[in-house]
Amino acid sequence: MRFLKTVGLASLTLIVLTGCGKTTSTSNPKPAAPVEKNVLTGLPGSNKEVLVVKVDDTRPAHPQINLEKADVVYVEQVEGGLTRIAAVFSSNYPTAVGPVRSARISDLDILAQYGRVGFAFSGAQSKFYPQITAANLVNLSADRNSAAIYYRDNTRFAPTNLILKADLLMAKAINQDKSEIDKVKSVGFTFGSIGNFGAAITDVKVKWPAADYEASWSATEKRWLLSHDGKPDLSVAGTQLGSPTLIIQNVSITNSIFKDREGGITPFSNTVGIGTGYLLRDGKAIPVNWNRPTATDGTTWTLADNTPANLNPGQIWIMLTDTEPTFTYPVSASASASPSK
Repeated sequence: MRFLKTVGLASLTLIVLTGCGKTTSTSNPKPAAPVEKNVLTGLPGSNKEVLVVKVDDTRPAHPQINLEKADVVYVEQVEGGLTRIAAVFSSNYPTAVGPVRSARISDLDILAQYGRVGFAFSGAQSKFYPQITAANLVNLSADRNSAAIYYRDNTRFAPTNLILKADLLMAKAINQDKSEIDKVKSVGFTFGSIGNFGAAITDVKVKWPAADYEASWSATEKRWLLSHDGKPDLSVAGTQLGSPTLIIQNVSITNSIFKDREGGITPFSNTVGIGTGYLLRDGKAIPVNWNRPTATDGTTWTLADNTPANLNPGQIWIMLTDTEPTFTYPVSASASASPSK
């Protein structure tokens, strides 16, 4: 039996010449290319330009459209103690997102850590526009785009009926308008396992003066299922909103110099500096610390021993509040197991 070895650049091929004149060969295949993961979710996906959409969060705005497709969802306090959402998209741009509402002062610091983002909103008070113009973002508001991109849903009532075609907006911004929007980068999230920190809980309630969220752990779905103002928080598709990771970030909320049309003072949620909070994952509430030196820095999340507070891969909800949440523990849990700072 005679052997002939040939070595190529991509693979090693062994050719065996048998006495019968037959030839067989075996090859080592090329190693599989690494799978791209989105830096915000830790899941396989693209890392495209960042789009942030302001979404109404009042009762008439529910069910909201395609929040379940966002990579990160921020819940912030607005006038009258209500909440509003900033939804971050970077792995995909849905055909519809909404209802879209106006920008607020807290948005500028939240967005700054993502770099130069595309910012989609319905409008803003004239006194606030100079700050939007000065910020490191691309203004993609409704007053700069046509009804082909921002349209009114006739099955809803104003002002909670403005819907955004996010895919068309970003195609226009990037390809037609040549807007310089940054591709997504890490803002401090780390993913992986976590030590024996925190305590098991069944659900949590987060309150603002005129709104509340409740999150219940589903062992079956391995995610927190959300309720808003006492009702399951459903998407238009009928899916209950929720995520494997929920962060309750304790922030200071103070009055700003801005007011809404009715004279309500616009609150400012401070997400720069240092603070505490809770990381909810795997059916547990884990006390964490957060650190963000400047607005352009990402937020570092750490455990009590100063090691990284790793998240579960998947969509992330971050609730900005100055009120301690209320936890519900399993019946067998003792008070000593409660999460504490």
